[in-house]
Amino acid sequence: MSEVLVVTSKVKKIAKEQGMRTSADAIEALSKIVEEKIKAGMEKAKAGGKKTVQASDITDTPLTPAC
Repeated sequence: MSEVLVVTSKVKKIAKEQGMRTSADAIEALSKIVEEKIKAGMEKAKAGGKKTVQASDITDTPLTPAC
């Protein structure tokens, strides 16, 4: 298992509010998505000559399909 990058208790709270539960692999999958978005944002920032990753660097990057 890799490092968890999301707050598990917060994710579980959101799910519980909707009458759902979350598995450990769901938390791992969310952490992987976060890691991919951060890396893609860093690449975009570097390509733009920046050393600071901004919200636009992250929100403008597409997610890679999980399948």
